[in-house]
Amino acid sequence: MIGALRLMLNHPNPSSFRLSRLLLPVFVVSLLFLNAGCGLFGAKRKIEVPPVLTPLEAASKDQLVQEINRLSTVKSIHGKVDIQFEDTSFASAGIADQYRLVDGTITLQRPGQIYLQIQFTFVDIAQMASDGEHFTVAILKGDEKYKRFVKGTNSAVYPKLDTEANHPNAKSDKQKEKQTVSALSNLRPQHLTDAFMIRPIEANNSAIYVQSEFYQDEADTRAEAKKGGRVIRGYYLLEEFTQPQNGDAKLTRRFWFDRVSKIRLARVQSYDDRGRIVTDVSYSNEKGIGSGTPVTLPSRIEITRPQDQYKLSISYQDVTAVELDRGYPSKAFVLENKWGLPELDLDAQNKKVTANH
Repeated sequence: MIGALRLMLNHPNPSSFRLSRLLLPVFVVSLLFLNAGCGLFGAKRKIEVPPVLTPLEAASKDQLVQEINRLSTVKSIHGKVDIQFEDTSFASAGIADQYRLVDGTITLQRPGQIYLQIQFTFVDIAQMASDGEHFTVAILKGDEKYKRFVKGTNSAVYPKLDTEANHPNAKSDKQKEKQTVSALSNLRPQHLTDAFMIRPIEANNSAIYVQSEFYQDEADTRAEAKKGGRVIRGYYLLEEFTQPQNGDAKLTRRFWFDRVSKIRLARVQSYDDRGRIVTDVSYSNEKGIGSGTPVTLPSRIEITRPQDQYKLSISYQDVTAVELDRGYPSKAFVLENKWGLPELDLDAQNKKVTANH
């Protein structure tokens, strides 16, 4: 082959140049194979990569919908919870303020009712409620300027209220307590309702559902995991789109199903009309929940609100003491300002700001 190439170079003509261009890649590849023992293909080095968790369960779109609707059969929930609030205002700079762990008593009922009482060392620091359309938040502890009774509409968007969440993180217990109390002013009770009471997928709705699979490199959370270990976990994604209008469909929700060993709803993301994530909810640590006949439900829920700049982690204190499917009257979800707190009507405030502009 080398001789043929030399001959073509010594006696050039158009056809020989074309042939040489065809033979040159073959010549290069031949040299690589001849030197494979000590060259590119001969160099071997073992590297550690995250293992793919198995076995992976298979499921159809109908089965995924059935799992969502199974979780949607719970009509009401009442129980004691641990609540951890995290302010992510400075997340872009790699900073997040995690406030102290507090106790809560939560009561939820479909379609969107909630009453939440938050305590620290048996003292009420906040209460909040929503009837499905409007919400109220009473901040009962902390400096006088932060004690208030906040009213608003669930579907409205409001600017973040001023808080004492300063950076770097507070050091003393008193500072942490103040930050926790003031941060609760921006917590909206309906965000919890949407996370705990997943909206079912109705058979006759007009949405479009698309199933796909996804593999994610993530931290190994198994009991036997090594510190800092990573794994590849397989998921099914079920995406919910509105019917195309003028050729433009919009993503409204994305459901993540963990496929390792069984099908488990692990995450739900909801989106606004501009395609931005509004709420990102993670579900984990499934257990039998309920004081009567237990229902397998996640015992830990993490709610992230990127636009509201906070993350909320909630865990049941005692899964066997949780009451399910008990009926509550509407008045159970009404919060009145019986403390005489200064009232802040967010709807009226928005109207005032709009009028001034």
